[in-house]
Amino acid sequence: MRKKAPGAPPPFVLWREVLAAYVMPAVMAGIGGLATRQPQLMIAAVTTIAGTSAVVAALLGARLRRRPAHSWAARAPRALPAIVLALGCAAVALAVGLAGARWLPHIPALAGSAWPGRLPVDLPVSSAIAATLITWRWRGSRPRHLPQHRITPQPERQTS
Repeated sequence: MRKKAPGAPPPFVLWREVLAAYVMPAVMAGIGGLATRQPQLMIAAVTTIAGTSAVVAALLGARLRRRPAHSWAARAPRALPAIVLALGCAAVALAVGLAGARWLPHIPALAGSAWPGRLPVDLPVSSAIAATLITWRWRGSRPRHLPQHRITPQPERQTS
């Protein structure tokens, strides 16, 4: 196990981030469903809400880990990549949610279910939150200042 250097940012460990991205929305939305006595919300908490959050965290976290140190996301102020990636993930999730809400009711087993109708709300909201948190945590794990390359003078050649 590696120890981090004093003053170094905390490491970005993807499996921990994905686990937190699943557990936290499931618990929070589950508590909300329990408090308001909405069984559909309690079911959605562990399926569409937490599941979407975990999938977005896994995909985006894996992509961000491979980003080079000189990429725009690594150099920009911390909030900018979080906002940009959250809006991008929410837009993709909204498209998926709208498609699911339109096509899933055609499946006989889901014809009378309210679940497909929740997708256009659950997917973009949970993906935007997951993208924001993952990007924020990833950006916080990056070193604040890139090491500067030092140019050391070369010894002069002696010509005789």
